Amino acid sequence: MNVRIGSDRGRAPPGRPPPRSARARFRTLRFSIRSDLPGLLRRARSHWRKRGAAHVLRLIARRLVDPILSLPPDPTPLTSAALARQRFPEVVPLLLRALPSNARAPRRINVVTDTISPPDLFGGVATSLILGALLAERHALELRVITRVTPPDLRHVAHVLGVAGVALPAHVTSTFAPYRHPELAVEGHPEELFLTTSWWTTAGTLATVPAHRVVYLLQEDERMFYPHGDRHLRCAEVLARPGPTVVVNTRLLFDHLADSGLPDIAERSLWFEPAFPRTTYFAESSAVATPASAPAPRRRFFFYARGRHDRNLFTRGVEAVDRAIAEGVIDPARWELHFVGSVIPPLSLSRGVAIHRHENLPWADYARLVRTMDLGLSLMYTPHPSYPPLDLAASGAVVVTNRFGPKRDLSRYSANILCVDTSVEALVAGLAEGVALATDDARRLANLRADHIARDWSRTLAPVLDHIAARHGLAT
Repeated sequence: MNVRIGSDRGRAPPGRPPPRSARARFRTLRFSIRSDLPGLLRRARSHWRKRGAAHVLRLIARRLVDPILSLPPDPTPLTSAALARQRFPEVVPLLLRALPSNARAPRRINVVTDTISPPDLFGGVATSLILGALLAERHALELRVITRVTPPDLRHVAHVLGVAGVALPAHVTSTFAPYRHPELAVEGHPEELFLTTSWWTTAGTLATVPAHRVVYLLQEDERMFYPHGDRHLRCAEVLARPGPTVVVNTRLLFDHLADSGLPDIAERSLWFEPAFPRTTYFAESSAVATPASAPAPRRRFFFYARGRHDRNLFTRGVEAVDRAIAEGVIDPARWELHFVGSVIPPLSLSRGVAIHRHENLPWADYARLVRTMDLGLSLMYTPHPSYPPLDLAASGAVVVTNRFGPKRDLSRYSANILCVDTSVEALVAGLAEGVALATDDARRLANLRADHIARDWSRTLAPVLDHIAARHGLAT
């Protein structure tokens, strides 16, 4: 409610203070704590000396935690729309600020994503930029990147496209439309083309843009991100919505979606295979870098370790690696262990093995590291093969990954990818097979030369580009 100074509208009844929001009450509490902090610290030190640490903890709880927990609920009742915004802040409309009435719709492709910050800028986000850049280059369009969580930095776009072997379009711009300020509008026209990158960016875009002007890049069965509930429901509704052009990452995911009961998904979507350019993905491991007459160096083992992404089965992977070390499948005297990902906690593994941790690497640094690997373990508890197994295989490594649904065998990409079940015993057996193959340099390199991994983004995305051009009337 807007409250105007000098008006009784919106004021509390006479004789009572106006209701204060929970946020306002918390700000007051925070100010009180900050103001009293020196005294609180002096008292804590005195109490610690006289009465011990337990008493100090109780004092902190009484002074800091209890007031927060005892905050009364916000008294303002919520409408159903306000409740939905509160529960799903990422599903807010992408507001468009109208161009002048006599202005034509810009020749522009808009990539709508959460962020293009380096820790998030490979895999799925990078693929959306690659597709957008190829569309822009082919049809002389402006490429505009719209981010909704962090402000965009176009230097990161140039970096990603360079690693992918894709030219930077002549005209690239960006804008920030944060979820937390849904009232901020982006200058645009509903007849522009919008490339969305998740169910929630798709939902927000469809609120203001006609469905026939939206291309939805679908890179996972996003329903699997959630337990069955309201968010799962909203995701499923977006996936089932007719109108947008749906572009699916990999034939495996396309087949899974077609078999999952989504209405007409096979008719309203098409698939592509991702590319791994030879300029970025090639072997630099001991198998190719060490002369035959030289002493064999320690081999390098890669574990894709994302501690907060449940679908990457971080805990199960650690269990399998630990068992493999304990049983001598991975011999620490012959193998160097590298855990690559994010939010990797300190770990104590069997036989006191130390690991090398690599977190939040930029894409070029990640690819440089992958090229030095001999064997990897990369898990994905969804139908998509995920990129790390393909990164590793394209760079000459052997990689063990897990089966899920139609993902039973990935030799269609490379014989150096071994698919096994998800039990610890099956993963350890897979690692044993992987060690044998990774140390058979001749066989491993022969598999690399004979693989069927796509290497050129322009070629693998050509049918997608043709389809989008035909449907959306883009001149070549």
